[in-house]
Amino acid sequence: MAAPEEPGVATVVAARDGDQRALDDLVSGYLPLVYNIVGHALGGHPDTDDVVQETMLRAVHGLPGLRDPAGFRSWLVVIAMNQIRLRHREHLRVPITGPVPEDVADPGADFVDLTIMRLQLSGQRREVVTATRWLSEDERELLSLWWLEAAGRLTRAEVANALELTTQHTAVRVQRVKAQLDAARIVVRTLERTPRCPELAYIVAEWDGVPSPLWRKRIARHSRDCVRCERCGRDLASVEGLLARLPLVPLPAAFTFEPSTLAGSQVSVSPVGADPVTSGKLGLLFKGTMAKVVSAAAATVLVTGVVVAVLPSGGEPSAGPIAVTSSESTTTTTPPPTTTSSSSAPSSAPPTTTTVAKPVPPAVPVTASVKKGVSTWNFDGVGKALTDVRAGWYYNWAAQTDGIATPPNVEFVPMIWGTKFTDDATLARAKANGKVLLGFNEPDFPDQANMTPEQALDLWPKLQATGLRLGSPAVAHSGDKAGGWLDRFMTGAAQRGLRVDFIAVHWYGSDFSEAAVGHLKNYLSAVHAKYGKPIWLTEYALIDFSGGTARFPTQDQLAAFARGSSAMMQGLPYVERYAWFALPADKPGTGLYAPGGTPNQAGAAYRDAG
Repeated sequence: MAAPEEPGVATVVAARDGDQRALDDLVSGYLPLVYNIVGHALGGHPDTDDVVQETMLRAVHGLPGLRDPAGFRSWLVVIAMNQIRLRHREHLRVPITGPVPEDVADPGADFVDLTIMRLQLSGQRREVVTATRWLSEDERELLSLWWLEAAGRLTRAEVANALELTTQHTAVRVQRVKAQLDAARIVVRTLERTPRCPELAYIVAEWDGVPSPLWRKRIARHSRDCVRCERCGRDLASVEGLLARLPLVPLPAAFTFEPSTLAGSQVSVSPVGADPVTSGKLGLLFKGTMAKVVSAAAATVLVTGVVVAVLPSGGEPSAGPIAVTSSESTTTTTPPPTTTSSSSAPSSAPPTTTTVAKPVPPAVPVTASVKKGVSTWNFDGVGKALTDVRAGWYYNWAAQTDGIATPPNVEFVPMIWGTKFTDDATLARAKANGKVLLGFNEPDFPDQANMTPEQALDLWPKLQATGLRLGSPAVAHSGDKAGGWLDRFMTGAAQRGLRVDFIAVHWYGSDFSEAAVGHLKNYLSAVHAKYGKPIWLTEYALIDFSGGTARFPTQDQLAAFARGSSAMMQGLPYVERYAWFALPADKPGTGLYAPGGTPNQAGAAYRDAG
């Protein structure tokens, strides 16, 4: 099957200059590529649709600022990878209190099965695709790009650019992933072999049946050492040869444009504040949590600064009222009159028409605390929430805003999360995006930055070289303890002559009573007494982790703590800044603002405090 030709530079230029038909062609032409990258990287997780949608929306929004039209594909792939990493970070940071069925991929319909079914794969090609289930998240991210390189859809330079690596380092990483993929292919063969080896049956007796890198290692080790299973590693064809010339996995029906759905409606895309460009048909519909229902009458969607206006056939706007609350919220429409007159409308235009109103600028907060901040990820209504919460700063565990529209008078503070983000490009982005830099995130936790103090100290000169004001790595706990992670780091920094301008710590209280404010104050006081430097509390809330699963306070308890803790820290001169975990309340936990940017009880309390 020949690969469909992607839109060329001329199409990119025309779309950037406002040609709606070219924009439609550009989006529909590159949507399959983005869908395949995200699908392979996320393994068919239900978030795939949302990540694909967010990638395309960001590309449309950023297109007017694209300086090199010839680099559109490379630029688009970088956007996709950033959204994939953001999704991974969100899932790392959000505690799960119980099963969430809608957030679990259907084993019978994940991207592996879809790939095998839609491409009608068999033999070793089927084994390769099945083996991807056994890779880690990082390995799947890289494979999602290298797969398309092997199939001739991306260049090595584009892969390296998306990974933020040199081509030489990319080659090393690719070889490692290929080795892991070959090991996983052996695992697939070993498990599918019948009858099953008795020794293997004993080894996997406690396996839950879910592929993982740990069980990949165990089963592959058995296959290498077992006389019966050793043959499963023979005659493995080259992965490049198996993937070469494979077509892209076709888009599911959810991403297919159906003209009947819009009943002749037209879609216009323009930057916020600008008049809609000449309308044309945008050849796709999205589904997922951010999808908006579009009627044949009309609707307007505001997403990350882009107005997507659906106009009736004929494309002429009229005076149908649309109320826009902010650039982050979904607009509401009132039913249009049955008849409308318009001097510019042709006589054949239908009687029901719609106009697109420019968004109302967000209100400036009455007071915004310089100290008070929030940690957040991108969610529906984040801009509205950042304005409403009256915080002076925020961060998102990344070196750039990742598409969050920062309101006026709110400061974004970049972070270098861990080892993999200490490359020159990421550090340059951090320097360009802020005046203060946060160091590594919870290096004392295996599931976070996971670094020894010595490893952090070795990398610290790179962060120091940005010239930004620099905060210590933010430990999860025991920042005041002699011999603890932070103590060892600060001792090493002093010995090496490294600069640390302030101390960053996290704190989560398991006591949900009124005493929680005092517990937090005692901890901050002890940390300050030990190091004598300003304190930034970059994550804090009430969560009890002692029972194996996270236990959360009631909204009454959380609101009382938000008020009391904020007032307490406002009065401590050595506490420079503090940030609640977290701004979004789109999942169970301690979040402050529901999707759409509406505060809950705790959010209103934190907004009004400090």
